[in-house]
Amino acid sequence: QAHLVESGGGLVQAGGSLRLSCATSGRTRSTYAMGWFRQGSGLEREFVAAITWNDNATDYAGSVKGRFTISRDNAKNTVYLQMNNLKPEDTGVYYCALKRFEGMIRIGTVYNYWGRGTQVTVSS
Repeated sequence: QAHLVESGGGLVQAGGSLRLSCATSGRTRSTYAMGWFRQGSGLEREFVAAITWNDNATDYAGSVKGRFTISRDNAKNTVYLQMNNLKPEDTGVYYCALKRFEGMIRIGTVYNYWGRGTQVTVSS
């Protein structure tokens, strides 16, 4: 069993920045990738970014590419999402997730473990 805890959310004005953290514990040795997803009010959950464990390859949704950066700190067992130039449409609950098996890193349903989420609100 792996445990994920997100932090770093909050209220920020448009154009501002936030850094989300996802602390992991438990059985994380067989991780293939970690991802960030978000869900706005009344909307479906959507992929934001992911990073693979073996080669640190990253992938981003088109709507955040160039503004968000996903990274990891092995020593701290933590994954980060640096979010710059935030827009009101970035508002939502942000979740981190862990995927054990290769492939389909943009598909939330194939991730094995999830955190409870952290709220990000961007005011205009």
